[in-house]
Amino acid sequence: MTLARLAALHGVATAYAPSAGVTVPVPDITVTEVLAALDVDAGTPEAIEASLAAAEAAGARRLLPPTLVLWQGAPPELPRPLAALPPGTELRITTEHGDEVSGTPRWERLPLGVHRLEAAARDGRTARSALVVAPARVPQPAGRGYGVLVQLYSLLSARSWGMGDLGDLRELAGWAGRALGAGFVQVNPLHAAVPGTPTDPSPYRPSSRRFPDPVHLRIEDVPESGYLRGEDRAALDALTGRAGELREGVLRKGDLIDRDAVWVLKRQALELLRQVPLGPGRAAAFRAFRAEQGQALTDHATWCALAERYGSDQGQWPAGLRDPRSARTARARDELADRVDFHRWLAWLTDEQLAAAAHGARDAGMDIGIVHDLAVGVHPGGADAWAQADAFAAGMSVGAPPDAFNARGQDWGLPPWRPDALAASGYAPYRDLLRGLLRHAGALRIDHVMGLFRLWWVPEGREPTEGTYVRYDADAMLAVLVLEAHRAGAAVIGEDLGTVEPGVREALQRRGVLGTSVLWFERDWTGTGRPLPPETWREDCVATATTHDLPSTAARLTGEHVGLRHRLGLLTRPLEEERDEDAQEVAEWLAYLRELDLLPAGPRDEEAEIRAVYRFLRRTPARMTGVWLPDAVGDRRPQNLPGTWDQYPNWRLPLSDARGRPVTLEELAVSPRLHALMDELRRGTAPPTGPPDARLL
Repeated sequence: MTLARLAALHGVATAYAPSAGVTVPVPDITVTEVLAALDVDAGTPEAIEASLAAAEAAGARRLLPPTLVLWQGAPPELPRPLAALPPGTELRITTEHGDEVSGTPRWERLPLGVHRLEAAARDGRTARSALVVAPARVPQPAGRGYGVLVQLYSLLSARSWGMGDLGDLRELAGWAGRALGAGFVQVNPLHAAVPGTPTDPSPYRPSSRRFPDPVHLRIEDVPESGYLRGEDRAALDALTGRAGELREGVLRKGDLIDRDAVWVLKRQALELLRQVPLGPGRAAAFRAFRAEQGQALTDHATWCALAERYGSDQGQWPAGLRDPRSARTARARDELADRVDFHRWLAWLTDEQLAAAAHGARDAGMDIGIVHDLAVGVHPGGADAWAQADAFAAGMSVGAPPDAFNARGQDWGLPPWRPDALAASGYAPYRDLLRGLLRHAGALRIDHVMGLFRLWWVPEGREPTEGTYVRYDADAMLAVLVLEAHRAGAAVIGEDLGTVEPGVREALQRRGVLGTSVLWFERDWTGTGRPLPPETWREDCVATATTHDLPSTAARLTGEHVGLRHRLGLLTRPLEEERDEDAQEVAEWLAYLRELDLLPAGPRDEEAEIRAVYRFLRRTPARMTGVWLPDAVGDRRPQNLPGTWDQYPNWRLPLSDARGRPVTLEELAVSPRLHALMDELRRGTAPPTGPPDARLL
């Protein structure tokens, strides 16, 4: 019990409930190792007693927690820590703009922001806390709208260098907004990847979530590309020709998208462009970007320069370089000053093109624009983990406990943030991350949004089944999220699929965070098991037919996804049993669509069935409907097949039609199948429970 009390004080679970009425104890060794990652010694009974006594004594002495939250418009009661301060405690607030408030603060009049709160009690105790003052909710979409979901790398145009890029994103947004009436384009995370051969192609295991990857740059859109002359111009033209061969290999010869090959060519092109002097205006803009991004950009660029020289495996770096604040690292930064500035320049160019894509979306009439994606974590050997080592739990990995879909649990290989370090910093790393991602976002999707509340930590060397939950201060995490989204004027979407503890969806809804509802999962799981009627779906969500981790709608309707998983040895039951169950589920959905007069009777027609699926989604009250772009052309293959690595080309497939032939952006724009589907979205369908919404797109 002593260990359990100690664990509870640090937010570490000693048991968890995988389903209603079932409680699973966490092994003591797991609890001990997780506590050790939080610098709490629980290795022996004596150590447990000492650590518990120290934690309880510290709690008794503490005037205030390291971070406090005030919600604007909330009831007038103060947060409990403030209300519990001893009589006569003096308070002083310094706002983030440097203004001072002393005496008895008018809490309801404090400006939005992250301020410094200092307290001095009469008994001599003092405290300093970060005070987060946040609006009640994040900005909301204007009415009910629809848009497209796409993995950007998969959408090539006639100008791409072997994979989709930010120029393609700008074109896609401009076309989808004007020609399709779409209100948004949602893309995969564009975070910087860990360099190497081969690079991990997953956008969900990045080196840095704070800065985007320059592999997404459109070289021709860098202004300096127009000023190359002589041999440099010839060299760039030669690289453009080789890029065309990469593109044609993917589009016409069945090649997979090769991110590494694309980056080899783009890096050479960018080295050429770097030799072109910036004009006065652009030089000033670059200086302003460097100043604005500050230490975070310097750290990122330094890591990139070090990885360029010594490789991306930090274990092979010279002694001293694994600490971003060491004297050895400072000397290396000076020695590599030109390369550090090169990587700063790449970040600036990428930021410029992200801004251009966002502007293009708004100019095309999109009310939301580009929806960016925040991965749940970072690579343990990448730039963020290096630059912010104190904020991450060493020897731990984020994953998921065993559940009905995966009896072995999951280990995602991503180090978790330490909740104590976040709180002590006033959530500075988290604030900076959100601010960077929201610079050019109309909305932000948060992968595994349940991680704002708790994460499953797996100690290094242990199975995912031997992990445990570690709790975060969800009120503070949400307050920072709401504050930064408010400042950016951006909506927030939480990916809340899978196991969600009670109260999480309600807390997210209260703060205006939209959920994610996927057609095939929306059933009456506690009753008949039948599909949920469209009018019973939640309003505060993005309604979709599928995701990047699930089969396309065509594959689902035809059962081809079962055959694929069988060929790869991923089925846990006999093939016929899996096929029969899948066919029964599809038949049930099709019958329901006919019952609702969304699908005409008669012989099966794949395109008509897909249109009926999206008619159904538009009949729900969902604020946003997302069209998986591969569905618009009948693509059969998933972009990612969980449970596979080299058995399947995850994250390397181009958008393709029903025959597996890659489809370019230009071909997409004139696709009769796509336009027939999008016409259904354009017409829209009012929720059957009320009158049409005048704001329907």
